[in-house]
Amino acid sequence: MVEWIHSDGLIDYETALNFMEQRANAIAAGDADECIWLLEHPALYTAGTSAKIEDLVEPDRFPVYEAKRGGEYTYHGPGQRVVYVMLDLSKRGRDVRAFVKQLETWVIETLAEFNLRGEIRDGRVGVWIERDDKPLNADGSKAEDKIAAIGIRLRRWVSFHGISINVEPDLSHFGGIVPCGITQHGVTSLIDLGLPVSLDDVDVALKRNFDLVFAEPSDETPS
Repeated sequence: MVEWIHSDGLIDYETALNFMEQRANAIAAGDADECIWLLEHPALYTAGTSAKIEDLVEPDRFPVYEAKRGGEYTYHGPGQRVVYVMLDLSKRGRDVRAFVKQLETWVIETLAEFNLRGEIRDGRVGVWIERDDKPLNADGSKAEDKIAAIGIRLRRWVSFHGISINVEPDLSHFGGIVPCGITQHGVTSLIDLGLPVSLDDVDVALKRNFDLVFAEPSDETPS
């Protein structure tokens, strides 16, 4: 069983982190069901384990938190759907790369419901959108913007942290960091792309596609 939690309002980052850590421990101990948590944060920056201090362009703009997840700096704020994913990988194959691929596919299938083609790129974590409405890059390739970030952590084979999808955040807030350490590409959102999509719409699409991407876990733990 996977429990879905939907929180209204803005959830403090440290409150969310404490919940995830406690829930991950309980899942690993067999005392709680797996969990997907849909929420929004107030405007803040988080630093992953690979974050470089020079990528924090405006350190005083918003609070900065050490996330201890994989990745570099990212932004969270109102209008962005944050999805914290607490799943037991000991029952899902213990394959971290395959799990990240599932997260990427989940986002891509969700975006497809709004007629958007999300794509992944080698060496660039997250999900990207080609921009036909922007000038070509200097090398002749199409401009691309990031629409979703992915960053996870594992504890005793239970995942936490997860994904964030830009629905209608203030994109100027990304200007205080170099998102995920990437300078040559921008960020976008569903609203920025001209799609009148709400957080609730995205939640429905996420729930609908979850079971299509994530197979039911086995009751047997690999030896």
